[in-house]
Amino acid sequence: MKSKSKMENTINNQINKGKGPGVYIPPPLFYVLIFLASVVVQKEIPVSNAIFQIWAIKVVGIIFLIIASFFLVRSLRQFFQSKNTVILIKPASSLQKTGIYRISRNPMYVGLAIVYLGITCFIGNWWNIILFPILFLIVQEYIIKREEKYLELEFGQQYEEYRRTVRRWL
Repeated sequence: MKSKSKMENTINNQINKGKGPGVYIPPPLFYVLIFLASVVVQKEIPVSNAIFQIWAIKVVGIIFLIIASFFLVRSLRQFFQSKNTVILIKPASSLQKTGIYRISRNPMYVGLAIVYLGITCFIGNWWNIILFPILFLIVQEYIIKREEKYLELEFGQQYEEYRRTVRRWL
């Protein structure tokens, strides 16, 4: 309990109204780093990739990439049209609640996760799947929770209503 309070204080000190969520490492970098770590671990501790040689897995990979492009293109287009920033050390100019943001509060992270899994279907590395929960936790605990705290401070009741009606992921 005490350590959580200490962590919350650290996050609160880094997040100031009008300053941005205080995420200094670009979120896509986490996806890339975990993906590369999986490749390295596969070289050191190989796991059979036989199932990834099945053509149906490649089809699943293509489907994942199509779905991911839906999330990524729509969310990025909406951000640029609203002149909002995707850089997490800058303040948000508006709260995204329409379009793809009616489906998920974090469609960019959903899209990146699906790209990660789609590419995994092509390269055939079980370590990508084994390490995926770690990636998920990093994104949720380090990035999304900071963003949520910032948006709560920045947009108050408007964000609270949005958060109650739209899921964090899907």
